[in-house]
Amino acid sequence: MTPPVQDRAPPAFNPLDPAFIADPYPFYRELRETAPVFKTPQGFWLMTRYDDVAFALRDRRFGKDFVGNMVRRYGSDRMEEPAIASLANTMLVQDPPDHTRLRGLVTKAFTARRVADMRPRIRALVDEQLDRVADKGEMDVMRDLAHRLPVIVICDMLGIPEEHRAPFLAGSNVNGRILEPVPMSRAELDQANMNTKVAGVYFNQLCELRRREPKDDLTTELVRAEEAGDKLTAAELEANIGLLFGAGHETTTNLIGNGLLALHRHPDQWERLKADPSLIPNAIDELLRFDSSVQITGRVSTAEVEVGGVMLPAAESVVMLLGAANRDPAQYAEPDMLDVGRQNIRPLSFGGGIHHCLGAQLARLEAELVFTALIERLPNLKLPEKDAPAWRRSFTLRGLSKLPAVWH
Repeated sequence: MTPPVQDRAPPAFNPLDPAFIADPYPFYRELRETAPVFKTPQGFWLMTRYDDVAFALRDRRFGKDFVGNMVRRYGSDRMEEPAIASLANTMLVQDPPDHTRLRGLVTKAFTARRVADMRPRIRALVDEQLDRVADKGEMDVMRDLAHRLPVIVICDMLGIPEEHRAPFLAGSNVNGRILEPVPMSRAELDQANMNTKVAGVYFNQLCELRRREPKDDLTTELVRAEEAGDKLTAAELEANIGLLFGAGHETTTNLIGNGLLALHRHPDQWERLKADPSLIPNAIDELLRFDSSVQITGRVSTAEVEVGGVMLPAAESVVMLLGAANRDPAQYAEPDMLDVGRQNIRPLSFGGGIHHCLGAQLARLEAELVFTALIERLPNLKLPEKDAPAWRRSFTLRGLSKLPAVWH
């Protein structure tokens, strides 16, 4: 079965084009309408419809096959590159049974009960960040709030001592380029390798500290699993602590930044939240849907499988455009409109199936408490650069490099 013939060709896919990064949604709309399941000239498939993406995220005929994907993208000689070798050891790119084993070691730290218990601590941390800037009348939302809060939260969870946190609070090296279907340049890969090595040195030191001084934290749990000998290798220990740190803050940072920007570009919706803060939890899901901080996720077909009327052979690389699926008019009426009261929102921003984001509820809670505090404490906050936002040069992880705010 083949899709119906369309009267216009699919648009060219260039995710590094600054115009695309500034606003990918017109491209997504055109691709959804012309070729919703589409093989690019680069050799990978794109999916843009909600039902197709939701299906592929959950169907076991799609796996990660990280090594095969990297070989197709870079050739067989790149698996020893430090950034690629480290990522290969993480649960993010593993298939069962290794994925099941690794994820099982950390899931209990992210249960609904554990996350709910963190609410008072997180609200106090939000207030601490706002206390640092409240009297100044201005801040960079990204630097002063959206980055700092989730970094402190994940540092708490991993047991990173207070005196070690300054470099992490200063800024982020996480950009997601390594996950993108467009290969990195040699210079980009060299930078990723250096970042991986620097992080590895620190996370090794953290593990040694927790061997000597165990605490009630995730790093101690993982060190004990590694010492047991059959659950975790030394390389997996270092790589997955690094993954938890990066994933534990970067997407939440961008949920806060993208969300606040969207609300101020739709000021009637910001006013709705100020008038009725009980809408905030629902608004978080609508903000996730409207401008997801994770735009793509990748899979590989492990067998022949039909999606959206197109037959995909085995061993094909597939890129699911989560941001496109979240704006599918077949799933959401008026999908390009922000509506904090929208009902039945099921954004695909946290993925799905066995790889559904472990920290989804934690990210939602952090964002809820940030927007609640901003409405209570800085109700007249304005974003003077909202019409010319500074998007980072990244496609997988969509976020801002800065977001100036003022209030009086």
